[in-house]
Amino acid sequence: MPNILVVGSLNADLVVRAPRFPQPGETISGNDLQIIPGGKGANQAVAAARQGAAVSMVGRVGGDSFGPELINNLKRNNVDTSGVQIDAGSSTGTAIIVVDSNGQNSIVLSPGGNGRVSEADLERLSFPEYNLLLLQLEIPIKTVLSAARRARLNGVRVLLNPAPAYALPDELISLPDFLLPNEGELSLLADQPVNDMASAEKAAKILLERGAQNVIVTLGDKGALIVSSGQVTHVDTYQVDVVDTTAAGDAFIGGFASALLQNKSLEEAVRYGCACGALATTKFGAQPSLPVKEAVENFLSQSTLLAKHP
Repeated sequence: MPNILVVGSLNADLVVRAPRFPQPGETISGNDLQIIPGGKGANQAVAAARQGAAVSMVGRVGGDSFGPELINNLKRNNVDTSGVQIDAGSSTGTAIIVVDSNGQNSIVLSPGGNGRVSEADLERLSFPEYNLLLLQLEIPIKTVLSAARRARLNGVRVLLNPAPAYALPDELISLPDFLLPNEGELSLLADQPVNDMASAEKAAKILLERGAQNVIVTLGDKGALIVSSGQVTHVDTYQVDVVDTTAAGDAFIGGFASALLQNKSLEEAVRYGCACGALATTKFGAQPSLPVKEAVENFLSQSTLLAKHP
């Protein structure tokens, strides 16, 4: 029985490495195009599965050649794909990704079948079978909200990664047990600038006032900030040589979710997620970079040498 249900996106990532991002109207040369499985939903499903969690995925791909390969890739990663439909009337979602020499990325999404994931796709699900629901915003907000409502009605904990950033209704702020934005997403949700730890805490507390239960702000190489009614805790990350930051946030969420299922404390789960995210930046690509459990455990065994400090 799957422990984690992911309702979200599947993308074919079209990736080019370049020395820098082009300026408007400029053409620059990059390396050969790579086509890599991605999409926030699929990434988080694979990330959690590689940490030993039993994971089921709900989503849609198109009737093109990308779709079957994305489904097969999930199967190879031990993700249950019975809830993934091939929508012959649409294309598969794609992400155009440029990665610069510092490992930073710039992404343009084309939703394809992701934009057609509907409330009807949730009808045949038995939510009580799951312990945790993972949601993102690369599928319609209406579907995300419906999934969150159904999960809460059935006592399933909800984790929402509000990415890509959109303004959200208060209900979708308050329904999740865990809201996990990055700095940019937090800034948009709180309508406040976020540029350091103090401003992140202030913005997160605005979301608490709107009903959020636990806000966990991912801060890249500065780790993560836990903000709830009972605590404000900064969790540091780990020193690594960054190759590509694509899917680092998804690796964090998959690791965090799997740690929650092992009854780790909130701080322990966030620390585990930070390790997963750090390791993901050391490899190129989205899903190929997501670490397996053994790698994370080995990495953490050396944490006294690798931990960064303010």
